[in-house]
Amino acid sequence: QVQLVESGGGLVQAGGSLRLSCAASGRTFSSYAVGWFRQAPGKERELVAQISRSGGSTYYADSVKGRFTISRDNAKNTVYLQMDSLKPEDTAVYSCALARIGYEYNYWGQGTQVTVSS
Repeated sequence: QVQLVESGGGLVQAGGSLRLSCAASGRTFSSYAVGWFRQAPGKERELVAQISRSGGSTYYADSVKGRFTISRDNAKNTVYLQMDSLKPEDTAVYSCALARIGYEYNYWGQGTQVTVSS
């Protein structure tokens, strides 16, 4: 069973930066694609960014393109989400997830709160 722990959330002013981390247990981390999702109150969960198993392919939602960067360190079983130029509309609970097959996510972390003040 894979376990995920997110960290790095917090309160930041608009225009600031945060770096989220997602640490995974297990010895097959490089076998999983990883995604960062977010969910704001009253809104549906949305995919923010995802990264392939090797790290060679990434995807970003239009709303964060150019501001967020996803990366992974398979030796440390960790994926990062660098968030720059944060906006109040980025406020949400951010969760990471792993996909064993394709990009079908089936392992989820508990999430970390990101709050951006104006």
